[in-house]
Amino acid sequence: MPRAVLDSSVPVSAFLTPDGFVVGILRAPAIDRYQLCLSAAILTETGETLLAKPRLRRSFAYADDDVRGYIRWLLTQAKMVPAGPALRVVHGDPKDDPIIAAAVAAKADFLVTGDRARLLPIGEYQGIRLVSPREFREILG
Repeated sequence: MPRAVLDSSVPVSAFLTPDGFVVGILRAPAIDRYQLCLSAAILTETGETLLAKPRLRRSFAYADDDVRGYIRWLLTQAKMVPAGPALRVVHGDPKDDPIIAAAVAAKADFLVTGDRARLLPIGEYQGIRLVSPREFREILG
């Protein structure tokens, strides 16, 4: 079974648009086809994005408890991986390096990201394919 790390943009998108395309990656039929791997840093960034971004809070109606429940649910679905090695891979945005490090620590086959500016252009790192959520859904079938 392939292993995949989702950067925080994917679970954030799934939370904000529960009827959208991306949420399908986290639904049972998909989750049975790959092993979801996350790190504490990815979950922290997911929670902080949902709780602290005023623009999101204005555009989408959700309670803090909804976010906390979602993070707890993600913990039940994912294999938690350590932070991984210190890396310098993402030019121009070193805060994304821990996401690549988590994929390395997970021995992931895929890193799924919506970051078209910095992460997707990398394409592959140490045998880990960086793919969009749409591409990952196609891979899963």
